[in-house]
Amino acid sequence: MRVFVAGGSGVLGQHLVPQLVAAGHQVTATTTSPTKLDLLAGLGADPVLMDGLDADAVAAAVAAAHPDVVVHQMTAISAHHAGKPDIKHPDKWFAITNRLRSEGTDNLLAAARAAGVGHFVAQGYASWNGDPAGGPAQTEDEPQNLMSGTASYPGLQILHDVEEKVLAVGGAVLRYGALYGPGATDDQVTLLRKRQYPLIGRGTGISSWIHLDDAAGATVLAIEQRATGLFNVVDDEPAAAAQWLPWLAECAGAKRPMRIPVWLGRLLAGDQAVTMMTTGRGFSNAKARRELGWQPAYKSWRDGFAKELR
Repeated sequence: MRVFVAGGSGVLGQHLVPQLVAAGHQVTATTTSPTKLDLLAGLGADPVLMDGLDADAVAAAVAAAHPDVVVHQMTAISAHHAGKPDIKHPDKWFAITNRLRSEGTDNLLAAARAAGVGHFVAQGYASWNGDPAGGPAQTEDEPQNLMSGTASYPGLQILHDVEEKVLAVGGAVLRYGALYGPGATDDQVTLLRKRQYPLIGRGTGISSWIHLDDAAGATVLAIEQRATGLFNVVDDEPAAAAQWLPWLAECAGAKRPMRIPVWLGRLLAGDQAVTMMTTGRGFSNAKARRELGWQPAYKSWRDGFAKELR
């Protein structure tokens, strides 16, 4: 197949592109950085410089590639694009990423429609943002927590809108868990080593994780099978913060995280951090296993953290 990967030079894109190439697909991959064109070429892709917020540039790039499928992996979360991570103000930290997920999605969908592209796959999110009233491993049919009234709401609502837009054209949205692997958890590890990443409250909030290689593998299957619908792409072990955070610290060679009360956590880190660590709910990968035939190589973050950091 001819696959157009928007955002191919990102942390996940750098794992997705070589897997697609290894499977025999012809890949066009985009980046906003001229310095990463050689990187993409080295991964086996035809590299293209493209700003996802420039509708004309997106239309021209997609038309030139003549793809069978367009894959949306565009974000701007790195320090180069977004500055220092700011979980207390995700609306500001994710400002460009939110635009890429709103305007950028519209631009890609319009370009795909104009070029007669038959399939569309987009990135979603499923880590701690399950329904607080639900169970620890929620399905695609259960509502997500959009955190209405908080600084997290704009970005979470945009992710919900992406799902509706992509499903409306018969595409697939892969709701990745919290990504880890090369380059994906560097910020968290740095904070842990500085003892600046505490547990909040009792740490009973549940999260789902996924290794970059496994996230990329599920995406390849969704592309090849022209999958439609929502898929939670997470490992087999949703876990409370009181479990995964100390283990991440141990694997990173850091001291055990301090514990702080909820009121202080909200003051220092904001509503999203408090929700993640106190009332968060994870997700089930049963549908991806069943319908895509996907199996994560890293069935648990326990093994994955150890392999990546020890």
